[in-house]
Amino acid sequence: MAATKFLLAFAIWRLIVTVGFTVVPVELLRLGIEGQLSVETSHVEKASGDFGMLTREEPMAVMEPGSAEDVARLVEAAYQSAQGFTVSARGHGHSINGQAQARKGVVIEMSSRKRGMRVWKKEMYVDVWGGELWIDVLKATLHYGLAPKSWTDYLYLSVGGTLSNAGISGQTFIHGPQISNVYELDVVTGKGELLTCSEERNTESFHAVLGGLGQFGIITRARIALEPAPHRVRWIRVLYSNFSAFTKDQEFLISLHEKPARERFDYVEGFVIVDEGLINNWRSSFFSPTNPVKIESLKSDEGVLYCLEITRNYQEDDEDTIDQEIERMLEKLDFMPKTVFTTDLPYVDFLDRVHRAEGKMRSKGLWEVPHPWLNLFVPRSRIADFDKGVFKGILGNKTSGPILIYPMNKSRWDQRSSVVTPEEEVFYVVALLRSAVDSQALHLLGHQNRQILSFCHDAGIKVKQYLPHYSTQEEWKDHFGDRWARFSHLKLHHDPRRILASGQRIFKPLTTPTSDM
Repeated sequence: MAATKFLLAFAIWRLIVTVGFTVVPVELLRLGIEGQLSVETSHVEKASGDFGMLTREEPMAVMEPGSAEDVARLVEAAYQSAQGFTVSARGHGHSINGQAQARKGVVIEMSSRKRGMRVWKKEMYVDVWGGELWIDVLKATLHYGLAPKSWTDYLYLSVGGTLSNAGISGQTFIHGPQISNVYELDVVTGKGELLTCSEERNTESFHAVLGGLGQFGIITRARIALEPAPHRVRWIRVLYSNFSAFTKDQEFLISLHEKPARERFDYVEGFVIVDEGLINNWRSSFFSPTNPVKIESLKSDEGVLYCLEITRNYQEDDEDTIDQEIERMLEKLDFMPKTVFTTDLPYVDFLDRVHRAEGKMRSKGLWEVPHPWLNLFVPRSRIADFDKGVFKGILGNKTSGPILIYPMNKSRWDQRSSVVTPEEEVFYVVALLRSAVDSQALHLLGHQNRQILSFCHDAGIKVKQYLPHYSTQEEWKDHFGDRWARFSHLKLHHDPRRILASGQRIFKPLTTPTSDM
């Protein structure tokens, strides 16, 4: 009787999910999960796209997990499946080129439910579900007067998502990327194993997963380092017309990373202004109560201006000395006179600045449009060549979005992680964060991105893509260089059927169990 009921249930399920010629494997019927598995059109449609809006791939089903064990059961089912199917973890869906999609596979909506966090005040760390958003981590830790050390510019990203890439922002020169501020992880491997890993336990897996592009495991829990949270932030922007002076000052500022807090800034970024490009953009509020100068009145070098963006964190008790300390630091910089723009605001407001501007972008129809972004790490020795060939060459006088540029210290990155950076000690982040309001703009920006990569190749500028996107394994091998052998070996060990993160297009999934790579 029980067997008859099972066969009837299976027949009904099969009828329901054979919509569009997609059949859910029988293994999914036996999971026994706390959460839910859905084939509803609305769920599948959401999981088919991402923030980039450049590609769509429909999964056969979407899971909203109730626990880490749910994730493990699903991946184990995929690993054991005779038919074979892929699994991708999706956080807030902020990828650009479909990295979290799973064509005819299962997408795990990691941010679908809140899991709660445990803040260890005395130990100065927090345990976080992998799908939690960083904005919620901030709110939870601030309740104890603490906050994570390293951030991204946008906080509505998942913890597991940024740790699978690196997680960078203006604090990276001091604390390293977010992956350098993790004590422990719970990870589900491509075999369905649920591992706890750290520097002392499953060490190889720990470093492989950090910056591993989701290839070796799905992060279900992360233990994040904390520090005392400041109360307020002095946010300062100064302008340059000379690229050499701009980069010299940026490099000087990040060289102070080991100095006491009173002798350095807490955040160093910058961006490029190509004539008409960023004047009205979400990162360029160039109006300061103490300085009414408008950017249009300033003379630029070959049509380009550069903005250095810096901050000093402080507590309310430091208000009497903060002005003098900042003034001493600014005297060491060679920016254009009378172009100091300042804002003073709560720490939370500074960290959440991009989200606050998101509402304005949405109201203008500039948020939910294609985003052909290009993020590069450029060696310090060639950054002037990049400026001449790209900022003053390929881009012309239209940017269609912000262009960030700021340096980092390689010594702040743990070389045991899976992230690939240039060989030089100092390298620059160049992030072209453009939006395409129509098909013509999308074609133009895509063409410009290809031109930039071709220019770097032809000029011998050994850039590395951050949030990398390639279409062939040969390109991936070139990206990893002499680290490819280790990367592919780790893939074989952690995910032999290449089930995980197939949207990255690094490895072709295997439809039958095998240990052959």
